[in-house]
Amino acid sequence: MSPAMQPDDPGAEQPFVSHLIELRDRLIRMSIAIFVVFLALFPFANEIYTFVAAPLMAQLPEGNTMIATQVAAPFLTPFKLALIAAVFLSMPFLLYQFWGFVAPGLYKHEKRLATPLLISSIILFYVGVAFAYFVVFPLIFAFLSASTPDGVAMMTDISAYLDFVLALFFAFGIAFEIPIATILLVAVGITTPAALASKRPYVIVGAFVVGMLLTPPDVISQTLLAVPMWLLFELGIVFSKVLVRKRTNDTDEDPDPQAPGSASSRAPSTPGGPGGSSMGRVTPRPETREVGRDLDPHFDDPDRWQPLSESEMEAELDLIEADEILDAPRHPEPNASQATRTATPDGAPAINSVEEKIRRANRLRELGSTFAARTVLYEVLEEGDADQRRVARNILNQLDEA
Repeated sequence: MSPAMQPDDPGAEQPFVSHLIELRDRLIRMSIAIFVVFLALFPFANEIYTFVAAPLMAQLPEGNTMIATQVAAPFLTPFKLALIAAVFLSMPFLLYQFWGFVAPGLYKHEKRLATPLLISSIILFYVGVAFAYFVVFPLIFAFLSASTPDGVAMMTDISAYLDFVLALFFAFGIAFEIPIATILLVAVGITTPAALASKRPYVIVGAFVVGMLLTPPDVISQTLLAVPMWLLFELGIVFSKVLVRKRTNDTDEDPDPQAPGSASSRAPSTPGGPGGSSMGRVTPRPETREVGRDLDPHFDDPDRWQPLSESEMEAELDLIEADEILDAPRHPEPNASQATRTATPDGAPAINSVEEKIRRANRLRELGSTFAARTVLYEVLEEGDADQRRVARNILNQLDEA
């Protein structure tokens, strides 16, 4: 480690042991938070259990109550519920500690995506638990109470009831995370919204299968879990389409030509005008630099752009002289709004259209003059429409990979 870099510098590369120490410290903080919340809830453990058992108690026949079949169950069951409630209420702080541990290892664009998804996942989990308590439980217990055979008294054990409701809380909380999972799959490029929409029939069948496995063996609870899962899947497709559309708009959007650091200010200039060439190093477009810096710290390494050879420099000088001849005053054409091809007295074609510039860039690339090809492509990025700019970007990417 460099002497100038201190261990507490967030930009410094930390050894593996320091990561383990940080993980230990955060786990200690998480444990202390759960313990503090548990101490606050434990005096009200019986009241909390009464609140959780209210949906079942409201559906029990008159005179029936819940029972405890184990000796320590009246104490251990509320104790267990208070501990789980402490974890449940401490979840925002726990996830904040987890985020603080993994965030330094993420790129900027990953942080921008992860932060809203993290907050949304917490909210959706709480919404799923609330949906199970206020909507699903009354319907399930009403159905189970009405289906009790004659001569059988429905008196549920408190431990069995707690395990039952916790399983449903977990199932509905996870089910409501489907939009987050859908957006993540699209964001990392594993699938597309169109591909997800084409799998809709399989998703519906899978939702009912999951509802059958995670809920009691009755049609009502299975349907109440399967239908929200399907609707949340559709919601995830809608939000993933918005994400893809936003990325497309950001890609097609051109920067201000007069703004500092824009493509026009970065493009090499010559006495022949913006369409000329220079013998210096080419600087990538701003959006390419930003994305490249996030993905690869060595993207804009000065050694990436190699100087031209003597033959390439001679070819560039010939192109500059041809451009100067082409930029000489000419008589206006009958229809100046349409881009056409003209010819100079020596028969050299004049490039007046963006399509011709793209073809010229391809010819220069085939001849090995990548510098001149890049210069022409930068002009296309400034003057062309969305499709032409997309073609120019593809050629620039191919030049980068060559």
